[in-house]
Amino acid sequence: MALKSLQDLFVDELKDVYSAEQQILKALPKMIKNASSPELSQAFETHRKQTEGQVSRLDTIFEELGASPGRKKCKGMEGLLAEGEEILEKEGEEAVIDAALISAAQRVEHYEIAAYGCLRTYATLLGKTRAATLLGQTLQEEEATDELLSELAEGGVNEAALTASGSDEE
Repeated sequence: MALKSLQDLFVDELKDVYSAEQQILKALPKMIKNASSPELSQAFETHRKQTEGQVSRLDTIFEELGASPGRKKCKGMEGLLAEGEEILEKEGEEAVIDAALISAAQRVEHYEIAAYGCLRTYATLLGKTRAATLLGQTLQEEEATDELLSELAEGGVNEAALTASGSDEE
């Protein structure tokens, strides 16, 4: 797709974030299963449900634009999720794995926050008020999820990882 206008960029980036959300939906069940902290597992489950709603919002935006998400693959999210998958393949202390899962999840959240912030700005500039509102809702959810993950990390997960098995110092 040629990027000849802000509208072209808007649609192209919507396709990219749609792919990202689809990839996240596939990854979250594994994260839910592998989190040992009940609070972390619940946070991932809540985010899974939110992500379904975010995909629905994107579907609405595509419909209003008369466009389709197509088959674009978000390579950035693919890489972030591949790194997260590496964590799930490692053996180790549950608390340390939870801390690693939070780190991986926050990288994903920051990617999404950047994407939705740009998309909302483009929608506003293009006069797509409804799209800007829907994208703003998703942006708020992503920011809230990032904040919750920080609270979980700072509220005990990282401390538990520090004390796991005496936390070998090098």
